[in-house]
Amino acid sequence: MRKLVVTNIVSLDGYYEGPGGNVMVLPMDNSFDTYNVERLRAADTLLLGARSYGMFRGFWPAMADNPEASPVNRELSKLENAIDKVVVSDTLTADQTDPWRDTTRIVRRAEAHAAIAELKRGPGREILVFASRTLWNDLLAAGLVDELHLVVGAVALGGGTPAFTTPTAAPLRLLDARPFEGSDNLLVTYAPTASAAAEGA
Repeated sequence: MRKLVVTNIVSLDGYYEGPGGNVMVLPMDNSFDTYNVERLRAADTLLLGARSYGMFRGFWPAMADNPEASPVNRELSKLENAIDKVVVSDTLTADQTDPWRDTTRIVRRAEAHAAIAELKRGPGREILVFASRTLWNDLLAAGLVDELHLVVGAVALGGGTPAFTTPTAAPLRLLDARPFEGSDNLLVTYAPTASAAAEGA
C-alpha cells in the first residue's frame, strides 16, 4: 500500500495563506524548499487540486533552466517536471496542461476518492500532495491521507485562510517534530490514528 503524504507550510496560528490569498507572507525559506525536494525524491506521483496545479504550472517548469534560480529551486523544478502528476478538476482539459501534458492525468471530482484509493493500492513510491488545501482536507476527512507533514512557519498572520476546513476523521498522532538547521521553521509530522494503526498491523 502506497502512502499518501500531504506536505504544506502553515503559519504559527494555523493559516494556509494570508489575507487575500497571499501565500508569500509565509516564510518559505531554503529549508522549506529543501524539504520539498526530499519529499519529491521519495514520491513518484504528485497529486494536486486544479488551482494549485495552475499556479505550479505557471511557475515551476521554467525554473529548471533559470540561471538566477537557486540550486534547490532548479532541482525542485526538474523533479516536478519529471514526476507523474494527477490533478483533480472538473474543468481542466488536456490542452491546458502544457508543458506538463505528458505527465498529467486529470481525475474528475466525483471519481477522486475511488481513483486515489486505487492509486494507493498500486505499486510505486509515495503519493505526494503539495498546496491543494481543499483537496487534501477532503481526502483527510475520507481517511485517504496517511501522513501530514506540516512546516510551521515562524510567523503569526492573524487572519487569512485556515489550513483545516473540517475536523479530522480520526485523531492525529505525532510521529516526529524537528527544527531545520539555520531556520526558525519547525517540521511536525502527524498520522491519523487509523492510518498509524494500519501500518502497525
